[in-house]
Amino acid sequence: MAFVERSIEAITHGRYLVEAPKAGLPVLAGFHGYGESAEMQFTRLRSIEGSDRWLLLSLQGLHRFYRGRSNEVVASWMTSQGRELAIADNTLYAAKVINAVAKEYSCTNSLVLSGFSQGVAMAFRTAAGLGRPVDGIMALGGDVPPELDANALSHIRAALIGRGNNDEWYTAGKLAADERRLREACVRVDVFLFDAAHEWTPEFSRAATRFLNSI
Repeated sequence: MAFVERSIEAITHGRYLVEAPKAGLPVLAGFHGYGESAEMQFTRLRSIEGSDRWLLLSLQGLHRFYRGRSNEVVASWMTSQGRELAIADNTLYAAKVINAVAKEYSCTNSLVLSGFSQGVAMAFRTAAGLGRPVDGIMALGGDVPPELDANALSHIRAALIGRGNNDEWYTAGKLAADERRLREACVRVDVFLFDAAHEWTPEFSRAATRFLNSI
């Protein structure tokens, strides 16, 4: 007799990092890549000149594990197993964190999301699921989720798409497709190409600074 696979909802707790120099700031939230931590994306947010004028928020994926044989705890956002359920869990989690932080620190309505690699999809899904406009998304090395249609993407006012010229995962073809989809959804798109592989570099931080200043 073959087994039957089923799923059941369970309560879990997410981890996030906040830095707020004062109350009443706009929110800059970040999503890390696969096998990374909230600290890694937080460091990237801090590397953006002018980010000290924002409340910085870095969310860690719900699925934690040890990197290799070390004691370093990292996380991922999802795998191919239970993918649709993980997407629903993650978007609900991200929305709860952003709303709770905004309320706690009396933040303005301005919101920019940032994602690297696997975190790019999280940034776009979060923007689509918040139910309110998002001022901008800074995306590096990851593509726009295929299930988001033009109506869902229209919640985003502007997007910065970055790609290293030697990035074998996020190809030039994927970037071109993402740019087209976003423009069709009436999103203002800035594309930044630079000499790197699948990595966040000082060059991209400078591009992020210019983008953030345009919000």
